[in-house]
Amino acid sequence: MASSKKTLPFRLPPPENFSAGGAGGHGCDLLVMAGEHSGDEHAARAVAALRARQPGLRICALGGPQLAAAGAQLLHDLTASSVVGFVEVLRSYSFFKTLFEEVLRWIAEYRPRAVCFVDYPGLHLRLAAALRERGLSHKGGGPVRLLYYISPQIWAWKPKRRFAMARDLDALAVIFPFEVECYADTDLPVEFVGHPFLSEGYAAPVAYDPEAPILLLPGSRRQAVARILPVLLRGLAAYEARLGKQSAERGAVGEGERAAVEATILYPSGAVLAEIRAAGLPEHIRCVPTGGGALHASAVLTSSGTMSLHCALAGIPGAIAYRTNPLTYLLARYWVRLDYIGIANLLLREPMYPEFIQGAAKPAALAEQLYACRNDPARREKTAEQAARLRTLLNQPANGANPTAAGATTTTPASNTVADWLARWLT
Repeated sequence: MASSKKTLPFRLPPPENFSAGGAGGHGCDLLVMAGEHSGDEHAARAVAALRARQPGLRICALGGPQLAAAGAQLLHDLTASSVVGFVEVLRSYSFFKTLFEEVLRWIAEYRPRAVCFVDYPGLHLRLAAALRERGLSHKGGGPVRLLYYISPQIWAWKPKRRFAMARDLDALAVIFPFEVECYADTDLPVEFVGHPFLSEGYAAPVAYDPEAPILLLPGSRRQAVARILPVLLRGLAAYEARLGKQSAERGAVGEGERAAVEATILYPSGAVLAEIRAAGLPEHIRCVPTGGGALHASAVLTSSGTMSLHCALAGIPGAIAYRTNPLTYLLARYWVRLDYIGIANLLLREPMYPEFIQGAAKPAALAEQLYACRNDPARREKTAEQAARLRTLLNQPANGANPTAAGATTTTPASNTVADWLARWLT
């Protein structure tokens, strides 16, 4: 640990009002780690609910602004540094190595009663293993419980991770009911705590309106936005050109003129907004920050991330366009065995959102999708029916008998939100 103290360019601050002789020697009750904007959002709801019932809990976080707003002491904005993809991670290797060692140092010094990792398995599962190896976690003989909220997609790729997770973690909370069974051959306690998008009081960020603008969702990470947004813009331009051609044929506009179609881009942070503006947007495309109420849309072109599920649940017709580094894509083709990359498509086992990946994400193909979404009643009816099925699937009650180790069952409490789950492990 001494070597890291000499080389780290930053230090995480101590817990507020830290006393070395605190309760049981712990510097805080709970450290929450969320590496991207969606994890920050989900973790913030859990922290807010947990603090409402136990106001005296000391909660620190490596996350983002929503965790800070929920009452956690934000040690570092980890969402500003999130990356995805093999090549992208390599480019950020030095930063993540530094962060990794500093998080371990902080946990060793301040000994939170529990750490709750939220999604982001590339970093979090490595930290869990290191905490066990250094004797800091409960599984390694130490005082710190390791909890994990939102399972990695072991049903999609790297399924053997479940055995390392069982070795390193104390408990796992999942948001899809079928995920409990994925861990049935391990001794890891797994509970379904409901999907956060369908929890009581949750305000969806999008809604369907056939008369509203088109929605463009290039993602929440700067690297992804830089690759995907130009694809979406070219698709929109091709759609505008198609409408312009139709208008010219009717004599409404001159030959070769494009019809400007109102569109909106949702963005989660100032860093992402800067990346969006760097693309050079036409004047009729506006940028709107998330968190300002439900944004209405008639159709959507989206990346495969969390917002695509929001749109699917809202019944907004659309398509997925995705491009990543070519090497990352080739490696993913080797590692991942999935029919779809969109979570709604995976859950429904059919293409609610047709997917256009890498070279298939051509302007003409995306323009055709936009035209169908806005002009084909059958397409809109099909999307509405798929959205209803998706809501039913994810709105199953988080209670009853849950499979656990070796196929045994335990009765989950009637109230089983993620806040309930955290409270039980902090008791």
